[in-house]
Amino acid sequence: MQDDQAYGVAADELRQFIEQFEQLEAEKKDIAERQKEVMAEAKARGYDTKVMKQIIALRRRDKDDIAEEEAILDMYKAALGMV
Repeated sequence: MQDDQAYGVAADELRQFIEQFEQLEAEKKDIAERQKEVMAEAKARGYDTKVMKQIIALRRRDKDDIAEEEAILDMYKAALGMV
């Protein structure tokens, strides 16, 4: 009988974890939809959303990493006569 009780508690806990995860998935979906709406509005006002997304990605990154990457990019472009 004790095993049945332990199983019941584990099942309840498992159910809670799954329901919590499902709720977070639903919230993530809502947030993604809101992000799409923001980009659609920006595009409707004439902004380049592709460039905006690049800026957002850059803002997440470390400034030193960005500077190093840009320096290497400039060096490669110079080597290929693209500057």
